[in-house]
Amino acid sequence: MSQSDDTQDERQNWHWRNSMRPIRFFNLDARAAFPFFLLLVFFRPITIFLAILSTFTFVYLEKRGLTFPAALRGLRVWVNGQNRSAWLKIRHRRFTDFG
Repeated sequence: MSQSDDTQDERQNWHWRNSMRPIRFFNLDARAAFPFFLLLVFFRPITIFLAILSTFTFVYLEKRGLTFPAALRGLRVWVNGQNRSAWLKIRHRRFTDFG
């Protein structure tokens, strides 16, 4: 098999290399653009404000290095605190801050 055959096989499979990358919508995670789809259905000033506020919030979080799912997990931890009601008491672990 020659070098050109290897290159041809590799070119045919390039699309698989990018299959797990997050979908971007105007350089923002597409999941963070959901309020704009809500804005199309419910066009009110408060919805415009919430869509813009959420966009700026997620842009700020991405600049700080958090992805959209990581930001949602952080919000969940902030809201729930250390209470993990679905876990047995013997399975509870203490939270550790490595930062």
